[in-house]
Amino acid sequence: MAELVLSALLQVIFEKLTSAAMNKIARSKEIHSELKKWESKLPQIRSLLNDASQKEVTDEAVKQWLNDLQHLAYDIEDILDALATDAMHHEVTNESDQGISSKVRKLIPTCCTNFSLSTRMDSKLNSITTRLQELIDEKNNLGLTVKDGGSKNKNRNYQTSLVDASSVVGREGDKKELLQKLMGYEPCSQNFSIMPIVGMGGIGKTTLARLLYDDQKVKDHFELKAWVCVSDDFDSFNISKVIFQSIGGDGNKKFADLNLLQAALKNQLTGKRFLLVLDDIWNAMHHEFTNESEGISSKVRKLIPTCCTNFSLSTRMDSKLNSITTRLQELIDEKNNLGLTVKDGGSKNKNRNYQTSLVDASSVVGREGDKKELLQKLMGYEPCSQNFSIMPIVGMGGIGKTTLARLLYDDQKVKDHFELKAWVCVSDDFDSFNISKVIFQSIGGDGNKKFADLNLLQADLKNQLTGKRFLLVLDDIWSEKLEDWETLVAPFFEVAHGSKIIITTRKQQLLNKLGYDHPYDLKKLSNVDALSLFAQYALGKKNFESYPTLRPHGEGIVKKCGGLPLALKALGSLLRTKTDEEDWKQLLNSEIWMLEDGAGIVPALRLSYHDLSARLKQLFAYCCLIPKDYVFEKDDLILWWMAEGTTCLRKDDLILWWMAEGFLHNSSTEKSMERLGEEYFQELLSRSFFQHVPDEESLFVMHDLMNDLATFVAGEFYSRLDIDVEKNARKEAFKKYRHMSFVCENYMTYNKFKAFERANSLRTFLAMPNVVVYSWQQFYISSKILVDTLPQLPLLRVLSLSRLDIDEVPECVGNMKHLRYLNLSRTSITHLPENVCDLYNLHTLIVSGCGELTKLPENFLKLKNLRHFDIRNTLLWNKMSSGISEMKSLQTLSNKVVVENNAFFISWLRNLTNLQAGISICGLDKVQSVRDIQEVNFSEKRVSELKVKWRDVFDDSVNEKLEKEVLDALKPHSDNLKGFEIESYGGKLFPNWIGDPSFLHLTNVRIVNCVNCTSLPPFGQLPSLKKLDIRSLKEVKVVGSEFLGTGIAFPKLESLRFEDMSGWEVWSTNSGVVGAVMFQCLQELEIFHCPNLVEVSLEALPSLRVLHLSRSGDGVLRSLIHIASAVTKVSIDGLTGLSDEVWRGVMDYLGAVEELKIRECNEIRYFWESEAEASKVLVNLRKLEVKILELKYCKSLERCNLPNNIQELSIRYCPMVASVSFPTGGHKLKSFKITGCEQLLGKEVLLNTSMPLMLEVVCIDSWKNLKSINELTCFIHLTELEIRGSSIESFPAADFPNLTSLKHLTIKDCKSMDVDSFGLWPPNLGKLRIGGLKKPISKFGPQNFPPSLVELALVGGSEEEEDDDVTSGSQLSHMLPSSLTTLWLEDFKKLESVSKGLQHLTSLQHLYILDCPKIQDLPEELLPSLLSLFSHRCRDELKEKTSRRGSYWPRISYIPKVRIF
Repeated sequence: MAELVLSALLQVIFEKLTSAAMNKIARSKEIHSELKKWESKLPQIRSLLNDASQKEVTDEAVKQWLNDLQHLAYDIEDILDALATDAMHHEVTNESDQGISSKVRKLIPTCCTNFSLSTRMDSKLNSITTRLQELIDEKNNLGLTVKDGGSKNKNRNYQTSLVDASSVVGREGDKKELLQKLMGYEPCSQNFSIMPIVGMGGIGKTTLARLLYDDQKVKDHFELKAWVCVSDDFDSFNISKVIFQSIGGDGNKKFADLNLLQAALKNQLTGKRFLLVLDDIWNAMHHEFTNESEGISSKVRKLIPTCCTNFSLSTRMDSKLNSITTRLQELIDEKNNLGLTVKDGGSKNKNRNYQTSLVDASSVVGREGDKKELLQKLMGYEPCSQNFSIMPIVGMGGIGKTTLARLLYDDQKVKDHFELKAWVCVSDDFDSFNISKVIFQSIGGDGNKKFADLNLLQADLKNQLTGKRFLLVLDDIWSEKLEDWETLVAPFFEVAHGSKIIITTRKQQLLNKLGYDHPYDLKKLSNVDALSLFAQYALGKKNFESYPTLRPHGEGIVKKCGGLPLALKALGSLLRTKTDEEDWKQLLNSEIWMLEDGAGIVPALRLSYHDLSARLKQLFAYCCLIPKDYVFEKDDLILWWMAEGTTCLRKDDLILWWMAEGFLHNSSTEKSMERLGEEYFQELLSRSFFQHVPDEESLFVMHDLMNDLATFVAGEFYSRLDIDVEKNARKEAFKKYRHMSFVCENYMTYNKFKAFERANSLRTFLAMPNVVVYSWQQFYISSKILVDTLPQLPLLRVLSLSRLDIDEVPECVGNMKHLRYLNLSRTSITHLPENVCDLYNLHTLIVSGCGELTKLPENFLKLKNLRHFDIRNTLLWNKMSSGISEMKSLQTLSNKVVVENNAFFISWLRNLTNLQAGISICGLDKVQSVRDIQEVNFSEKRVSELKVKWRDVFDDSVNEKLEKEVLDALKPHSDNLKGFEIESYGGKLFPNWIGDPSFLHLTNVRIVNCVNCTSLPPFGQLPSLKKLDIRSLKEVKVVGSEFLGTGIAFPKLESLRFEDMSGWEVWSTNSGVVGAVMFQCLQELEIFHCPNLVEVSLEALPSLRVLHLSRSGDGVLRSLIHIASAVTKVSIDGLTGLSDEVWRGVMDYLGAVEELKIRECNEIRYFWESEAEASKVLVNLRKLEVKILELKYCKSLERCNLPNNIQELSIRYCPMVASVSFPTGGHKLKSFKITGCEQLLGKEVLLNTSMPLMLEVVCIDSWKNLKSINELTCFIHLTELEIRGSSIESFPAADFPNLTSLKHLTIKDCKSMDVDSFGLWPPNLGKLRIGGLKKPISKFGPQNFPPSLVELALVGGSEEEEDDDVTSGSQLSHMLPSSLTTLWLEDFKKLESVSKGLQHLTSLQHLYILDCPKIQDLPEELLPSLLSLFSHRCRDELKEKTSRRGSYWPRISYIPKVRIF
């Protein structure tokens, strides 16, 4: 696939080489003649690429030649960019052209450093020219000459069935054995079976087949027979035609396409016993002949001669080319030996045109719902301006579009409904004449009739169709030309009303032009259906009931297929008849693209890839850097592309990457790189290379198999570290990588990246933090990577250190003169180094979320080419120099603006061009005149999100009139707005546009702290509103009909929240309209801190599932619970008036509740007055949490009689509760947590034989009355036991060995607990935290910890404080098993040294030393293997040792996370 990327890359290089700017630079450097030589040689190579593309798959030498060429192209581009950057440096600094400074030398690859006018520079340039010439010369050695593919032996296709049996020797036994199989009965899921004969060439396979075919018993047994010599040209049409003629079909009959031929063939064969010999099959893609309905069985695979198998699709370079010019000439010369010639396109697979309408419906899985839905559309009436309508089915290759169309076409209702039908497989050759001819013959036209032109043909076709209800299937359309469509449909306008055209396609461009923006997007199969389909092809059964041991491997393989039917069939067929687990494991652990010919999957998806332009192929190959299942943003990818000279990430992320890589360079258009990136992304999206994340329009993901395809075509120039680590790639392989990404792990060690020190030609270094998009999670990376590895990568164009835990920018970044994209977002950096201002090529600088970054470098304005500077969520906005407006290339500064300088703000707003960005404007109270806002024409800004905020002060300084006028002027264009937020607006009324139904896409609205407003806008009119949040509108007293608007109110609202509405008294939905519909989709309702709300008059809330009430009166609860019968989750917090009597009335309406939380309800004494009553109510309740805020709430609660089916119970800080009971033992209780319940007696509730046996989690904290626990043996399901701060004196530690499920154990701060019985532990214990008991840790006897223990926390302090004398780690070594990966040492006040006693912990990864104020040293030999080191409250001496100047630093630098303070 190298030539596909090369075509675009060489075009970019050629444009740079021949540009006026480069010509000027070359003359000034006196290197013009050398560059002219390059210019003359590159076109010679480019002309050979199409020919090379056909030969690289089978000729390793050609593939190597292409790889060498691409490495050379990268090196040439690096040198050209270095020259251009040097010129920019002189322009910016006004220096003379008397040489190149030592800094600028760092711009240039190591192979050609020190550009100057010296002879040394001349020799480097001569080396480039020589390398070019060598590549040209090498074409002769590789035979890249004008060839037509060589002569063929035509007699290979003339092997007949005739045989002289008397001349055959030694095959009697073979014939007898095969004759028995041929005449016998074999259990088979189909009406036919396959009998393969395999062997090396000349062994006698054809002769044996002839003996069988000519045998009299065979002639008598089979009613019909056919013999076809297939050879290497597997032409399904010709093979079917030979079969048709062989069984008595009319040889003179002509068929316009395979569908018509196979329909006639099917009629001839139906019900007949048939023998077919396919002799000498070479083509591996035989599933095309069987129309994919039968899959790819292992028997048929054996038809392929072994001499043709195992073509490798990728090679690795042994070493990097030493020079540029020599190799380029070699590549050109080598074309002769390679047989390469100038061609304008690759070969086509003719069987792509042979997808017929025939289908085995019984083999189709998981499409019943799709068929039902489309059948209704197909048979139903749709308003349409024409007599026919179009029903498009779109989806990625292999998703099952053709299969679904077949199901519809073959349905009996469809046959009865339509008078005429036609099926045409269009493929990539949209030939209107041939398509029309197939339709003509399909509906009964004379197949022998010849038409001189399309006009005559379509005239006859129109006559045949006029007045008839007609169904046409156009399968696999690739054309995007509207004129193709208009030419084809001319005869269809006179068909009967209700005629339909089904289109299946991977591409949406034509559909968009026809006005079909929402075609039927066929989704992947569900996991259940996918597993069933896979089992059908792998095992011949619909499930794994007969093979339970294979099911886990099957599930893994199905996940790899990602619900793609083509992949499920192909991989299932590879396992057909194989029931050995090892075979299944091997396939599960194989990469799709490493299987022979990609198991038929990669070739099928590759059709979509081959249809792309060279530039799109280059952009898609780059996407192999995106990890599987990674959610990305479009714009980041486009910026990456831009940096290369060519989009949970938004699609914008992708575009930013493309920009940074330089992939969006195009001198033939005036479109910006951002615009080009957007268009390219939409093109790839429309072809199903990317998919939308459900319910997140801005987020995208790649199907796993598309990700595999990108990896397959990207070749040896790209590395995704997770893949290469799994493959154990040789260190030498890293030298040739140009682009690298890595998925961020919590801790990233130096050893993982060490090999990249050799990758000094690397252009891309991308940290990929696979987290929820809005998460603030950071990842930890070894400092040694930043200090030692990054400086070895001087040619980087894309560098992302996003979300890494770094507090300073590595100094080497300022020396990366090729850098276009730098992402430091959500790091802890405090400043940008001054040398960052020397990055003249920088397009994109992202520092969003860098909360510690407070200033910019002094020479920041030197970054003249900066286009995107993202400072969201930083303190930089008010630190901007006024000169930033002079940065003419700058398009994106921030989407959050603070109005300080009015003129600057207005200028920024006026120049806003990012049409789909979100904008946040703060400080609007500083706007002095509404005219300034009006001049901006904000109504023309198609922003997706708008947040506006005034100062949070409401005194006499508020100009209500001006604020309303400003808000009115900030009305955005309605087409694109999805989110809107207003904060601290000082007007009394909202402008009319707020709540206007013209905002069709507005889904989220938030109104906060508009304290002067007296009424709410008509939000009920917004047709797409899903979430509404209203807070601190304290002057609103009534929420009524004005809130609903007219018509159906809140048709899609799912979540509604009111908070801090202190003046709110009445909520009524009485609109005065009989039968008014409102809140039909509302699922969650929250009312917080509305103390005066007493009257709630709402209609039924049928969809409400979640109800949260806080700091309101009990009347609100009573009113809402009556109309929300389906609510399953209720949270009540601080409701006044909620007495025992009121609570009993509420319980009658909680029949569907599954989760109940009650907090700070001080008037309730009993949840249920009797155990009998408790057993009757809340039959669905699974979780009850009575959580009272610390120390003083729920003062009256005395007794808890609880329902039996509670699974999780937590009671906290209820000082008066004395009894907790279950009517019949609470047998479903799994989790029990008690905190701060001083009056509760242990004998009443805890850990005795009457307690539930199903308990899994028990947590006890600050329970003073708990004196003892008698036994634990009955709690065999216990997985977590935590006891803290209690007065327990005796504890049954001897029961520990019986607790086989216990994984986590904490016993801490129980000063009365005796530890003499400790020594044996739960056999599967993984985590233990212990200490602060009667005796200190140092006095514990020998411990028999299980090998499963990996995390241990030892806590100092004890009742006998004077005995706690631990000063050295060696005193604790008896408590430290070698299995530990995590160790905590906490509160050892006298501990001074851990340099001894820890050496045996060779598996240790995390070391935490807390509150050990005398600690002076660390276990030095363990440091390099640690992932994290944490020391809190340590001495200054240790802080100094661990600093960058300290003695520990050489070892500390290996540790990703270090915190010493």
